[in-house]
Amino acid sequence: MAAYIEIDTTTTPPHVTTAYTSAMMFRGFEVFLRGRPPEDAIAITSRSCGVCGGAHANASVVANDVASGYTPTPLGVALRNMAYSMTDYIYDHSIILNMLGGPDYSELIVSKLTPSVWQEAQTTSTQYSGIHGYKTIADIMKDLNPITGRIWRLTVEYQRIAREAGVLLYGRHSHPSTLVPGGISVDLSLAGSIFEQYYTRLTSLTAWVKFVWAIWQDLHDFYVSLGYELNGKTHDPPSEFASGWADDPETYGSFASTSSPSQWKTLWEHLDEIYQARLEKPGYAQGSNLITKSVVEINQGWLEFVDTSFYHDWYKDNVKPPWGYWITEDPLGNPIAFGNMDLVPYHPWNKTTMPKPQAINFAEKYSWDAEPRLMLKDGTIAPIETNPISQLWIDTLHATKVELQPYGEIWSSNGSQLSFKLLPAQPSSGAPEICPTPGGCPDLYGELTITWNLPKYSTTIERVLARAVHLALVTNIAWANLEYALAQWAAGHTRASSPWAHGSYPSFSYSIGWWHVPRGTNQHWLVQSNDKILNYQYQAPTTKNVSPRNNRCTGVYSSQCTGPFEMSALNSWVTEEVSPDQWTGLDIVRAIRSFDPCLACAVHAEVKGEGGRIYKTIEKVIYNACSL
Repeated sequence: MAAYIEIDTTTTPPHVTTAYTSAMMFRGFEVFLRGRPPEDAIAITSRSCGVCGGAHANASVVANDVASGYTPTPLGVALRNMAYSMTDYIYDHSIILNMLGGPDYSELIVSKLTPSVWQEAQTTSTQYSGIHGYKTIADIMKDLNPITGRIWRLTVEYQRIAREAGVLLYGRHSHPSTLVPGGISVDLSLAGSIFEQYYTRLTSLTAWVKFVWAIWQDLHDFYVSLGYELNGKTHDPPSEFASGWADDPETYGSFASTSSPSQWKTLWEHLDEIYQARLEKPGYAQGSNLITKSVVEINQGWLEFVDTSFYHDWYKDNVKPPWGYWITEDPLGNPIAFGNMDLVPYHPWNKTTMPKPQAINFAEKYSWDAEPRLMLKDGTIAPIETNPISQLWIDTLHATKVELQPYGEIWSSNGSQLSFKLLPAQPSSGAPEICPTPGGCPDLYGELTITWNLPKYSTTIERVLARAVHLALVTNIAWANLEYALAQWAAGHTRASSPWAHGSYPSFSYSIGWWHVPRGTNQHWLVQSNDKILNYQYQAPTTKNVSPRNNRCTGVYSSQCTGPFEMSALNSWVTEEVSPDQWTGLDIVRAIRSFDPCLACAVHAEVKGEGGRIYKTIEKVIYNACSL
């Protein structure tokens, strides 16, 4: 990704005045998937990312489940959830917070670029020292220094523990080899050993996530006290979308006994029930207003434009899908785009990916990323934000209690607050000691209640905190599924998959597979006929978040019709306490990295003063504290 930023030094504090984000690469997965067996998409789309391959594999396997009519058994659902909790969530959240994003708040960065903040940090006591063992904010910042900092080094070891636990079920990481339509093909002949090794690692990681949450809760509170709360704000009101993840073993697994190609429409009839039973919930919200919980309704209005993207407009070029007509209804007969025939072709089922490479022109086309937008029942069209804060946002607005027996309550919410309890846990004998001083963390190993309050806006520091909270919440989901799986196994239910086999697809079917992942909701759309993919479209979280601007939005979003990356950059101001010719882009990179730490290094910024005079051109913002 590249971004073009202009910063005006004449304002106090200096603000970003112009922001464009550009995806710089066309990869073409949607093109070379055509004609392949649908199940191939599970392994192929996983190669979209070398870190979060499981994100695409899980979205794809759900799309394949529905298109084929086969679902996992209750045990298989729990095993899928257990694996994903580890290899993608606990692993990825940890490295994003402490290794990829953490250095932005480290002593090396803060003391050099914002010395007054560093001075304040040295005299500010922490609130959660009983959990993490640090007496001042500065103590935390010192241990966030890359390579040498203790938090940074501990993260290297604990992310490995999480990946080890997940690989027990996935076979490998980051490209799972055991996910298949209708189940998970892990060898359960040694199930007792698998469960024991998973349990041992989860116990260590439970103490770890308490430590990480406490660190970031203290850093969040500190930066809010300095007036940083609104830096990097996105849309107003926030436009938050999440699909949920972690299917309920009882609900989704109940269809395993009747799995067959003829069941694909039955799964569609129960699709909202399946998604709303997930252990984290689906929905779309504007501010504190939960517009809908229905993925069926959201899918009806999901559109993808290419007005400012490097693609041919298939509708304007009259390029219909391979089957020769636009799909105008979902399998339940609900009208796509709520019957607006001019927008029906822009639904992903109807899209044909046709690249149109050209030079960047901010007045016309400037990105390889497309422009996802959501059309609501009333005809309003909105941009979309999705990331960990989006999932917590939707969970909170559901105002519900989520349980899975025999574990019991996983989390609860009341519409403005979400809370959950973490079990008492100590690291196993082979895990690194977490507390920085012997006996200095008296509250680390006991039961811990974490509460998250729904913020008014999505901002840089709120997104960072939400990731830390979500890391802890996911650990509860892992425990619940482990206990469920053990109960299933003890009861003699030892089969994880339905009897799916290559060729087990209807003559024609189309489906969705949506799965919330560490960077936001991942969405896959599949159209197949006689075991061959006719059309396959997918959108990573970044597709929504880095979307270029267009003029499709209406209502309150008509003047905010761009992705949250651009909005967060436009709502950033400079806190660096050095002259403009020494600025590094710290606040911009923090904003971008609060969504995705893989995308913050390729930012081009121009620092402008009176009369538009350019003080400095920042060819690449700081990529981590090592650059200092």
